[in-house]
Amino acid sequence: MSTTVTVLAIALCGLSVIVAGCRSTGEPNRSAPVVSAAHVERASRVVALALAQVGAPYRWGGADPRGFDCSGLVMYVYGRAGVSLPHGAAKQYRLGTPVSRKELAPGDIVFFDRLNHSGIYIGDGRFVHASKTGDGVKISRLDEGWFERRWVGARRLPIADRQSRSDA
Repeated sequence: MSTTVTVLAIALCGLSVIVAGCRSTGEPNRSAPVVSAAHVERASRVVALALAQVGAPYRWGGADPRGFDCSGLVMYVYGRAGVSLPHGAAKQYRLGTPVSRKELAPGDIVFFDRLNHSGIYIGDGRFVHASKTGDGVKISRLDEGWFERRWVGARRLPIADRQSRSDA
């Protein structure tokens, strides 16, 4: 994994903590789970692992760098971060804690199109996903028309507190 990707992932996670810490409405927000500093550090691993797959080919049913489908990418990245997930966006959606769109944090899993599509949120309104044949793994924005119209929700998963396995 390149140093640039790692630095970018850590910077995005750090920025999200700063921005979230500056927002105050006077009322405590109870809608989303609290994002601890330890979770942010572990989520930065998820973001870096996801970014490292950008450019990998799309392959229906794929769950490794030779080719990914959307939920296979999520399953692979989280597996490398120490969290075992099933293959399938609908199955993944049943796990973790619901997170509103306005409370997204890097590392959260985002879902679209009646649970037929998913990706990993990386911050700044962007996410990594395996889109379709010909596109492969790429970064898109949540506010792009197709994704905005087909938004379902997001989930935050606990991330294991251990180093990820090698990316081989």
